[in-house]
Amino acid sequence: MNHKQAFKQGITDGIPIALGYMAVSFTFGIMAKEAGLSIFQAVLLSLTNLTSAGQFAGLGIIASSASYIEMAFTQLVINLRYCLMSCALSQKLDQRAPFFHRFFIAYGNTDEIFGICSTKEGKLDPFYTYGAVCVASPGWAFGTFLGALSGSILPARALSALGVALYGMFIAVIVPPAKNSRIIAGIVLISMGASLIFTLIPLLNQISSGFRIIILTILIAGAAAALFPIKVEEESENV
Repeated sequence: MNHKQAFKQGITDGIPIALGYMAVSFTFGIMAKEAGLSIFQAVLLSLTNLTSAGQFAGLGIIASSASYIEMAFTQLVINLRYCLMSCALSQKLDQRAPFFHRFFIAYGNTDEIFGICSTKEGKLDPFYTYGAVCVASPGWAFGTFLGALSGSILPARALSALGVALYGMFIAVIVPPAKNSRIIAGIVLISMGASLIFTLIPLLNQISSGFRIIILTILIAGAAAALFPIKVEEESENV
């Protein structure tokens, strides 16, 4: 398969991702408008910071007028998984692939793009990733634009109803793995309880939303990783 064919295949595989992105980023656009961002700022944010969880967390920090340091640490903790994904994806590239391919692939290395790229057989053609990203990224930005535009013209009741879609997305993310693992289900419940405690306890509720995310993520994820490490089974080859 040459670069042109790989690019076309990437576009084909990226279309479903783009459609899914539009549905989620529509809610982000609404929330961005409510947080005081203009339509241009919301779309620019989606084009330059392609991470749903990071963007939603960033909106809360922007709305609370928190510091740049808090924003930086929050994004670092939330998006740290992309570092691991990039390391894994780099192993599928040809060793002779120039650095600029690795640099540009990193921009679009979201969970979904990583999923389709990591399952490709053999070495990964960078142009396959470019094809997927060139439709997925505009899909995310266009959904943001529609959401921010709707936030300017729709009544408050309609916006409140559409805002529920965000929580539906999060539920859809955590329910399937929680059903298959009691450990994950327990961690989810502990996370919800800890977040509630930080909201109700007088001293703890003074902590800003950004640092609250950082503290809970590090404590709960760190404890879960230490107590319930993922066991990797080593397969021995018979020679």
